[in-house]
Amino acid sequence: MANQIATFFDSQPGDPATAIAGHLSDYWDPHMRRQLADYVGEGGDRLLPTVREAVARLVETARA
Repeated sequence: MANQIATFFDSQPGDPATAIAGHLSDYWDPHMRRQLADYVGEGGDRLLPTVREAVARLVETARA
């Protein structure tokens, strides 16, 4: 599902990673975001680069 979201935002103007992070933050349950962050932490091999970047931004924001 995250890749589908990224495919949409990758085709839109602006920074797709920021848009993806915003979408995940606004619409995904915290548990779903943690699962995605864990998957990225394990390598996230099946995720598009913009999804991995968006998740990295969400994790960094959560630490701040």
